[in-house]
Order: sequence, then structure tokens, then C-alpha cells
Amino acid sequence: MTRIIRKVRDAGLFLALIFLGALIAARLEDSAAVSISGPFVAVDGDTLAAGAERLRLEGLDAPEARQTCEDGSGRNWRCGEEARATLERLTSAASVVCSGSERDRYGRLLVRCRNGGLDINAELVKAGMAVASGDYSSEEAEARSGGEGLWTGEFERPRDWRVRHGMMDDPSAAEGFLAWLKGWFGRN
Repeated sequence: MTRIIRKVRDAGLFLALIFLGALIAARLEDSAAVSISGPFVAVDGDTLAAGAERLRLEGLDAPEARQTCEDGSGRNWRCGEEARATLERLTSAASVVCSGSERDRYGRLLVRCRNGGLDINAELVKAGMAVASGDYSSEEAEARSGGEGLWTGEFERPRDWRVRHGMMDDPSAAEGFLAWLKGWFGRN
């Protein structure tokens, strides 16, 4: 009986140490937050340039620069270029600040951008120039119901467009696990 109690105690201690390590890692990640002030140059609908630094807007996915969409009457429009232009307009002020602490597999800093009280990531989705990708689902629903941007007609989701054009961007198992872990701890 004593042997079973020791094994249960050891297993509990092991799980507690893993939990503690994950919490410490999450806190260290937060302490490494970087803030960069604008103005920025929009590379595409969800990527900014600040000098040599590349920033990827977090929580959304925008059409690729060469991507086209259909409007409600069946005509094609350059939705990727329109998304880039919208992001450029939203981030061209010196008062815009983008902050993040993680990098994607391409080395871009994952950021949330604000101009005072305005959440630029949310505004891009609300304008229908990006789809929600983990966050901003209420903004996407608002754009969809209002027929804004991409939602005026038919479009291929940006991720599906990249897959079809050989521009795969599936997250690695480690990135997927980290996203799950952050969700578990309510960090998303």
C-alpha cells in the first residue's frame, strides 16, 4: 500500500512540475514583449514592415497580394491588394503601436496593433479585409452579416489559396502544441 501511495505522490509531483514549468515559460514569454511604433509599410494584408523588421498581425488571415475575389455580381476584384491598402491606411500614422513577444516560423514578430483605443487587427476583420484566425470571430460575423469586403461575394479563404498555389503555411507540431497550451491557460 505504501508503494502505491509513493507512486501516486511521485506522479502528482511530476505533473505539478510540468504545470509549473509551463506557467513560468508563459510568463517569460510575456516579459519579452516588444513594442514598435509606426508609421508602418503594409507588405500585404496582414504583414507590416518597420525598417528591416517584419510584423505579422495576430489572430487574423488576409488575402495574399495576388489573390482575387468575386464581388456580388460575379466580377473579380483584387481583394489581396485592397486588404494591403486598407492595412496601409490603418497603420500609416506615427501613433500606431504594434506589440508582440512571439515569432512565427518565418521570423516575423506576431503582433497586435493599436492606434490609441482602436484595435487595428479587429478593424481589418470588421472591414471584411481579413478573416478571423483564432480571434476576432465576432468582428468576422459582423462583416459577414453586413456584406463587407470579402463578404460582398465569393472568395477563397487565404489559407486555402496559399495551399492551392504551393505556399503552404501549416504550423509545425510544436507551434500547434504551444497554441493549445496557451489556450488551456487562457493566454489567447
